[in-house]
Amino acid sequence: MIEMTIDSIRVSLMNYQRVVILKEKDADRYLPIWIGPSEADAIAVKLQDVTVPRPLTHDLLRSVIDSLGASINSIIVSELKNDTFFAKIILNVDGGQMEVDSRPSDALALAVRAGVPIYAEETVLDKAGILLDKETGKPIGTSGEGVGGVAKMVSEEELGRMSAFRDFIDTLDMDDFDKRKS
Repeated sequence: MIEMTIDSIRVSLMNYQRVVILKEKDADRYLPIWIGPSEADAIAVKLQDVTVPRPLTHDLLRSVIDSLGASINSIIVSELKNDTFFAKIILNVDGGQMEVDSRPSDALALAVRAGVPIYAEETVLDKAGILLDKETGKPIGTSGEGVGGVAKMVSEEELGRMSAFRDFIDTLDMDDFDKRKS
């Protein structure tokens, strides 16, 4: 598992979809995950320390977890299957640990509220991680190259499934990445 941080939340100018951008804590590999507008707002509200008059759904879930005597240990972006990301919320319960299946967006919203580490499985990063060229800011490892420039054969079907990601990535302003705007 690789520790990640939330780099930013982006909005595609083409279709107004939200994408949370995770970044490896100790490297320059990014993981874009499409999320819904409500979940994007729930993450952004907490990251920007915005006070809301009543608890949001993720605040309520954290309160219920705490009230039941459990605590959130970490979250893991655990799998990428059929273009769908999966996550697990790791809870400390009665001296042991429990894994709860979750959408990554909900797990991330809980992680920012609890201040716990965010991890991604290496297999997920191998499939969907993006490296950026330090000079141009453009993604590298595309056009048949895998992570680190290692050649990787990609089927036409796989390229077709990834086209939405590629279209979104092509619309990103990489110069804005360092500004950490949401």
